[in-house]
Amino acid sequence: MATIRKKGPYQWHVQIRRKGHPPQTKTFETRSAAEAWARSIETEIDTGRFIAAGRKEAESTTLFDALDRYEREVTAHKKSAVSERSRIKRWKAHPLSRKVLAILRGADFAAYRDQRTAAGIAASSVQKELVLIQHLFKTAKREWGMEGLQNPLEAVRKPTPDNARSRLFMADEERRLLAALTPQLRTAGGTFAEGGTGNPWIAPLVQLACETAMRRGELLALNWLHIDLDAAIAHLPETKNGTARTVPLTPVAVTLLRKLKPADTIDGLVFNTTANAVNLGFPRAVKRARREYEKECAENGITPDPRMLVDLHFHDLRHVATTRLAKLVPNVVELAAITGHKDLRMLQRYYHPDARDLAQRLAAQLTPSPNQQTVNV
Repeated sequence: MATIRKKGPYQWHVQIRRKGHPPQTKTFETRSAAEAWARSIETEIDTGRFIAAGRKEAESTTLFDALDRYEREVTAHKKSAVSERSRIKRWKAHPLSRKVLAILRGADFAAYRDQRTAAGIAASSVQKELVLIQHLFKTAKREWGMEGLQNPLEAVRKPTPDNARSRLFMADEERRLLAALTPQLRTAGGTFAEGGTGNPWIAPLVQLACETAMRRGELLALNWLHIDLDAAIAHLPETKNGTARTVPLTPVAVTLLRKLKPADTIDGLVFNTTANAVNLGFPRAVKRARREYEKECAENGITPDPRMLVDLHFHDLRHVATTRLAKLVPNVVELAAITGHKDLRMLQRYYHPDARDLAQRLAAQLTPSPNQQTVNV
């Protein structure tokens, strides 16, 4: 049984003595906090989960300090460091970051999950935020000497993302998008002319994405050193899933790259732009194309299609390319080798063969030859 006594006018001292365990003591500003801590320690002892090693450090390290250390020692070595740092920054600004690790409970993070979900944050974003803290606790327990620290995220339900997309180009949508990506020169006032973009790299980036099914990061990391235009291949030494792959290039892709390649260039990035520039430029181009489409509809007395040039993301181009490649490479294993999908189930999100095409292939394969006998039923 825990002993709780008042220590001075504003402090409560807790002492827990159990046979076979070292004494545990801690001081709190309120009796309710002292009682809550005592209950948690006694529960861990009763259930055999109590480990004294590292407990003092867990009780003196705030989530803010742990995030700071995690960012330096773990995040810095991840490919997704940029996006994870933004999640860490968000966590540091949350009131939970001021609490020490030892007193954080699953209910704290369940409440956080519900608040973020109610605010309209995507399930995938909330899931990544919770998984980050779950791995932080695991790291603290395994590598930072806090062996007695319990991971409150293990039993917390994570939101299930429902972000599978099947967005393809509508008729004339690709042409309109590329028209909105036509490079424009600056006007005398310093702005760019309406209808185009000041970034000359986004249009060929979009075209190559539609031909190769490469991810945005893979395209931006393309180096002339790893491209053989005569063999029509591009090698990707680093990819999202950590496995290098070599991508076959279509004739259109080869022609496009030949136009982009400077004379006598052997080394260097193909695209002299950044992910942030693409993140800003692509949606702006979609909006410009939509405005131009609506303008044409108004001039011709036509009702605009509400789906045209709406909800179009850069990553949808990977879906477009994979669907096109599926018609050229009907073997799903070979298709996965091109796109870089390790799990064929993931490829199903992109692989949507037309039923009519499949019927034609079956007919071509199963049509009996003139010498083949048929069976009368």
